[in-house]
Amino acid sequence: MTANVADYVLERLRQWGVHRVFAYPGDGINGLLGAFDRAGGDPEFVQPRHEEMGAFMACAHAKFTGEVGCCMATSGPGAVHLLNGLYDAKLDHQPVVAIVGQQKRTSQGAHYQQEISLENLFADVSEFCQVCMHPAQVRHVIDRAFKTALTLRGVATVIIPEDVQEEAAQPSPPKAHGSVFSSVGWSQPRMLPDEGELRRAAGVLNEGSRVAMLIGQGAAHAAAEVVEAAEILGAGVAKALLGREVLPDDLPFVTGPIGLLGTKPSDEMMNDCDTLFMVGTSFPYSEWLPDEGQARGVEIDIDGRMIGIRYPMDAHLVGDAKETLKALIPLLKRKSDRSWRETIERNVRTWDRVMADRAGQHFGGVINPQAVAQELSPRLPDNAIVTADSGSSTNWWARHLKLRKGMRASLSGTLATMGPGVPYAIAARFAYPDHPVIAFVGDGAFQMNGMNEMITVKRYLDRLAGSPPLVFCVFNNQDLNQVTWEQRAMAGDPKYLGSQYIPDIPYARYAELVGLRGIYCDDPKAVGSAWDEALASDRPVVLEFKVDQQIAPIPPHIMFEQGKKAAKAALHDPEKVGIATRGFRQKLVEFYEKLPGRDAD
Repeated sequence: MTANVADYVLERLRQWGVHRVFAYPGDGINGLLGAFDRAGGDPEFVQPRHEEMGAFMACAHAKFTGEVGCCMATSGPGAVHLLNGLYDAKLDHQPVVAIVGQQKRTSQGAHYQQEISLENLFADVSEFCQVCMHPAQVRHVIDRAFKTALTLRGVATVIIPEDVQEEAAQPSPPKAHGSVFSSVGWSQPRMLPDEGELRRAAGVLNEGSRVAMLIGQGAAHAAAEVVEAAEILGAGVAKALLGREVLPDDLPFVTGPIGLLGTKPSDEMMNDCDTLFMVGTSFPYSEWLPDEGQARGVEIDIDGRMIGIRYPMDAHLVGDAKETLKALIPLLKRKSDRSWRETIERNVRTWDRVMADRAGQHFGGVINPQAVAQELSPRLPDNAIVTADSGSSTNWWARHLKLRKGMRASLSGTLATMGPGVPYAIAARFAYPDHPVIAFVGDGAFQMNGMNEMITVKRYLDRLAGSPPLVFCVFNNQDLNQVTWEQRAMAGDPKYLGSQYIPDIPYARYAELVGLRGIYCDDPKAVGSAWDEALASDRPVVLEFKVDQQIAPIPPHIMFEQGKKAAKAALHDPEKVGIATRGFRQKLVEFYEKLPGRDAD
């Protein structure tokens, strides 16, 4: 029999399929800590270095497995620390359940130590938030948390006061007025749009001659259907960053990412299309979509609240991407004129050469950060999982890595917070110990919290080491580089060393200090061999590249206002000479690729 409420909570988590909880201890969850000790490792208590990291890990677990991620923290400060990771899950629509401790019921309202209003704290981040005030309440609160997280694809928070955790469990409350009897279980609904709207959508797509598709993570289980639709329509397919893994990049009509971190083929396709077909994405940046009135639109989204709010649509298909496409495809007519598709594929080939040529440009003997991603791309092991943090390194992760079928990739898409690259990778390794895992992290994010999580890797070295590799790739440029470039292009300000400079830390040596493998590379000619060494290691690796901070993450097209502000900033920028030299050489590659005869294939 279950001893107390804490034991019953863990038992109920097991019944919901949770076998790993990312948690940090504190006296507000003392009862639950004792229950973990009695649980025999199921669910397992995985201890990160900080509650925020635990929440990121829970989010990553949900992203990579499709299961509910679970994290836990104590009351007060521990609860506060969860928020950034939980907002990452909320904004990227991932099912996560957070279990949080609270002070004893008898002390609440007394301005007690570590007493904060947790219901108010978690109200915005949670689709469901409830305090368990009685042992008989625990069963249905846990059940409803999971059902809500799965149904609304968001965060559910369960708050359990310390004294409730230690009371005798009541798995089956007395059958009396007010008692609630819930069950474990949930199933994915089959959602299809109205038949008339399907016909309307087919009419729009059939009438268009230049169809551009944009897909996101909502298309994750509809890869075959997306490809079939694109083939019939002669369309190209651009991918929002959260949809990077939906289609492999070696398909000739896949134009890659879209937006500021996107590719020129994606941008050219959007500028020239007459029909926009969005599937499972809420990509928000209108400046990278067709002008209003330029294109007719069709959109598929499972959430009716999000349909038609990014671009004016002519057909609004509220439904599951896979099921909706299966119903739509028989209504589509194959386009006999393939010139639009041929143009897209030619643009992709040209862009691939531009990326390779840019990556090959090194200035003053310093590694071009583009080369780090370019050299990894053909070396990516099969079934690799690649994560990214937020920073200038994300540009190279997005543009230079060519994902093949079976590879996984994710990052903090909507919150775009610094910090999740490392915990995402750790959670991925826990979930898939037989997959290679590689994280792209800037030195700013690594200093912020990634270095601490190397201690987590050390703690679980017996689980995380071995083959295939686990690699944390750190871009060392001593600059909060993405913000530096944003200051120049968006504010018209030169680089301000007071905010942008960060100290030079020997990251590879730090890895060795904590018992991991450290590899340092500052030679442009040795980038490939450094990757070979890291990918062959049977110990987790911190692979540190000393890279050039003056390589601009050039967007697919430079908008007038941004160009004007960047020029203004350059007048007084401490790095203006290097920026000008590198920028000219990088842009020159594009003009060279447009010369006759370059697209020989």
